[in-house]
Amino acid sequence: MAALSLEEQLKARGLELLGACEGLSQRPDLLKQCALLSDFTMTEADLLGVSMLLVRAQPGQLLIAEDEASDWMMVLLRGTVDVGKRKVGAGSDEQEPGDTTRLAVLREGAAIGEMSMFDGEPRYASCWALSEIEAAVLSRPAVGRLIKAHPAVGAKLLVKLTQLLAQRLRNTSSQLVKALQRERAAAAPGP
Repeated sequence: MAALSLEEQLKARGLELLGACEGLSQRPDLLKQCALLSDFTMTEADLLGVSMLLVRAQPGQLLIAEDEASDWMMVLLRGTVDVGKRKVGAGSDEQEPGDTTRLAVLREGAAIGEMSMFDGEPRYASCWALSEIEAAVLSRPAVGRLIKAHPAVGAKLLVKLTQLLAQRLRNTSSQLVKALQRERAAAAPGP
């Protein structure tokens, strides 16, 4: 069976496809608050936007499914997204209340799913729309085409994605250290 195209994957998820994400420069607030886009000029943002698909989802709609392998990411343009991970022991087919731990609530400007875009590995967590959302979807093949057609914009995008991933790794490492310190303090014998 042939792999589904990006458009087919997004439609299968139930997302409404709105065409290319043209005119990112017309969203100046987004360009300022989005870590991924903050250093892009208006022209560079528009070149990047043409490489992305614009999608819309309704509240409660699944955007990204944990353990699903794919090679695309999203930049949240409007709305709020819930990020959650199945609790240990919860089956992948079960959708019982309480089976998911909330990891984050993301708002406009957030990047979602960039790790799987890079390595094609299964998604670490699931994401649901908490409100009506619009998002720009960027695939690994689109990044390759952008690098070939506009090397400076592609390089800037890769640098920004690397910075984003490095910051997430630092945050995760910090949380792990704090959790280990709490665990040691709780296990230490009393006075």
